[in-house]
Amino acid sequence: MRVCAAAGVPMVVRGAGTGYTGGAVPVAGGVVISMERFTRILEIDPLNLVAVVEPQVITGDLQRAVEAVGLFYPPDPASLEQSSIGGNVAECAGGPRAFKYGTTKRYVLGLEAVLPTGEVIRTGSKAVKNVVGYDLTQLLVGSEGTLAIITQVTLRLIPRPSARAVILAGFSGVGPAVDAVTALIARRVVPAAVEFIDDRSLDALRRHAPSTAIPADATAMLIAEVDGTPAAVEADATAVTAAFRSTGARGVVRADGAAEIEAIWTLRRQLSYALRATGLTKINHDVVVPRGRVPALMETVAALRRELDLDIACFGHAGDGNIHVNVMIPPGDADARARGAEAESRLFAAVVALEGSISGEHGIGFTKARFLGLELDAAQIALMRRVKAAFDPAGLLNPGKIFPTDTEETWQRSR
Repeated sequence: MRVCAAAGVPMVVRGAGTGYTGGAVPVAGGVVISMERFTRILEIDPLNLVAVVEPQVITGDLQRAVEAVGLFYPPDPASLEQSSIGGNVAECAGGPRAFKYGTTKRYVLGLEAVLPTGEVIRTGSKAVKNVVGYDLTQLLVGSEGTLAIITQVTLRLIPRPSARAVILAGFSGVGPAVDAVTALIARRVVPAAVEFIDDRSLDALRRHAPSTAIPADATAMLIAEVDGTPAAVEADATAVTAAFRSTGARGVVRADGAAEIEAIWTLRRQLSYALRATGLTKINHDVVVPRGRVPALMETVAALRRELDLDIACFGHAGDGNIHVNVMIPPGDADARARGAEAESRLFAAVVALEGSISGEHGIGFTKARFLGLELDAAQIALMRRVKAAFDPAGLLNPGKIFPTDTEETWQRSR
């Protein structure tokens, strides 16, 4: 990084390359710095409930390593068998279990990172409390590789839950499924995860990964996981089942064994691949709204389908309001692509109006940079640019990400 800084050459860090918003794409050229050799789990400390890892450790590998000693690392993006911890930290990844356990930022205690000018810094510590100076650790979490390159991560762990169960249920449509989530929250149950799958996503899943677990006549589906002590799991599973049945659930399936549970979650993780297998171009947006406004979000999506004549598939984390809205475009259809772009703009505007966010876990990258002004005002963006300049005065680290260009800012103001 010192060599590149001295030569004025842009730098882009690349981890596992599983991101959806182009964070690892060198849009301004320069040098791509691969983290592929930073693969070590340096320490698992059961006494202090922490793990120290290098950034290219695969998320699923870390989960298995800590679970082998009775501990638990909750963040579980769908790409957990491919995505790396460094990338999860850079994007502040979430996943289904974010409903109960929160996203990656809740588990990052400290970092080692290299600044664009070559200095190595260490932030935070193994201690769960640390209020010395500004919180540089959390500033770097979610910074999308624009402030520093992370080379080591200290993560908080928790005890592994002793029991878990998964309840899968089909519904006659999106409305009853969304109502079931509302009924569940009203019962004050906090599952580890509540996942929603709409009719278009289910159709793609049936073709790509057929399973008898999917109710044959369902046009929407929910998957909920509960965990904790055996007694708590039994009580919560009963409450979840009752909430689902209260809005007309059909084909309710409960899984308690590890293999059965994993089979259901494997289905869920196949959704993106199933939509890609349709042959349509999938434009994926991870919008999020307050969970009570998920019904309004789904009404927005229905209006976009109808008014713009588009195929839009939705699935995602209904428990925390983070829904993946996938605009499906026939390849080479310029008119559909234009309608898809309009759908993006209208979707993001509606999400902000619902007091939500245009990105819940995928970041901004360069694909959403032009929409930044929908959610953040000019003063906020200017302050963020000053933070960027403090870390990277020459603007060499991952240029072209997060912040819109002058042309894009002009475009956004005109919307």
